Amino acid sequence: MLNIKNVSKTYSNNKKAVDNLTLEIKKGEIIGFIGPNGAGKTTTISMVTGIISPTEGTIEINGKDIRKEPIEAKKNFTFVPDHPTIIDTIKGIDYLNFIADMYEVDIQERKERIEKYTKLFQIYDALSQTINSYSHGMKQKLLISGALLPNPNLFILDEPMVGLDPHSAKTLKDIMKEHCDRGGTVFFSSHVLEVVENLCHRVAIIQKGELIVCDTLDNIKKNSSATLEEIFLEMTKYE
Repeated sequence: MLNIKNVSKTYSNNKKAVDNLTLEIKKGEIIGFIGPNGAGKTTTISMVTGIISPTEGTIEINGKDIRKEPIEAKKNFTFVPDHPTIIDTIKGIDYLNFIADMYEVDIQERKERIEKYTKLFQIYDALSQTINSYSHGMKQKLLISGALLPNPNLFILDEPMVGLDPHSAKTLKDIMKEHCDRGGTVFFSSHVLEVVENLCHRVAIIQKGELIVCDTLDNIKKNSSATLEEIFLEMTKYE
């Protein structure tokens, strides 16, 4: 589903934010992408989503190269960024209909999905309001609801739990599991290691732009009783 091969990103100041990263994510997997601040997580996700271009390497989504076939590649995923940046002078329902139009979601299906997800995230009654009246958490829920509308093959999230109340965080985790049970794929970054530990099929750890491990939690632990947090701190020497 997602194939990142020998990808690097070097900025104009010669700083290498991502260094020769290779990662393959298959259908039906939830992959947690973790690392210290500045390790290269958001840069990697920005390259995967086509926001920025890699200096080297290739990224394919369902066989479509994100640089050579950007439109076709982007039809296969939706993305929730780490900050709910959104045009806030329109109504919530207008934003959701715009997303549905972009992904050519059928009128009846969009109506059902909008009602389903916005009720699950408890923002249904606020859809007639302009987004600038929403709290940070409500904007995050709106972005997540919009990203779920197309029923994407690949669901990409950058720190999705930030700003969510416990009920909405649990709802999102359940949706992520259900999505993968239906053959979908989830790739997400998080600093909440407990969520990664309990949710993911595999965990990828990046440090200083380099992928230092990507494996199942059992293999990473190697029969150790340590938590993912303890292993992460040891691997990254994070203080």
